[in-house]
Amino acid sequence: MRPRLVISDLKVRAHRSDRILLQVDDLSLAPGACLGLRGPSGAGKSTFLFALAGLAENASGRVLWDGQDILALSSEARAALRRRHIGMIFQDFLLFEELSADANAALPAAWVSGETRKEIPGRASRMLKRLGIGHGARTVESFSGGERQRVAVARALATAPAIILADEPTASLDRKTADLLVDDLLRLVREARKTMIAVSHDAAVHDRMDRVIDIVDGRIAADVTADA
Repeated sequence: MRPRLVISDLKVRAHRSDRILLQVDDLSLAPGACLGLRGPSGAGKSTFLFALAGLAENASGRVLWDGQDILALSSEARAALRRRHIGMIFQDFLLFEELSADANAALPAAWVSGETRKEIPGRASRMLKRLGIGHGARTVESFSGGERQRVAVARALATAPAIILADEPTASLDRKTADLLVDDLLRLVREARKTMIAVSHDAAVHDRMDRVIDIVDGRIAADVTADA
């Protein structure tokens, strides 16, 4: 899958309300591009990211990944698409403290079957190695914030997804650790020609993107391509 993203008439409404949290009339993104989403808190950035993953409630319109409208799918089919094609990275890591780095990174194997399930542990281990996380039985409870986020990145990449969605991936990290993480993450993403969309308040993240969109009050206020 080399997914091209095409959005049309996307609206996400508040729960039990007609208030529109996000409205994107028309947007497309080429396969393999890295897109940054920025804007003030509460502007709709994370809502946008969740809509792209098929996780936003009360969403309407069309969000097409490689021609497949994720909003038109059943909840089960959306979940299957995420398992096959989308890796997600969150600000809060969402790791199991009592498990090792390898066990955490290989967790996606619990939700797939067949050959894919067999491939995930080895791929997770390789991703950890490339991200500088050593092997061993030490649990992530003793890991630093930077180490934890690297484990979360390895977990997101363990299924070889074509799409990476990241929500404030550097927010919990100090400047030096954040810069190193962004360098390594983008190296892995660009090497594999994955599509990445990252919500962030971090200017250093946006400086590395191919394109940056500003979201204000639930709408796209600016759309800037690198070197434009």
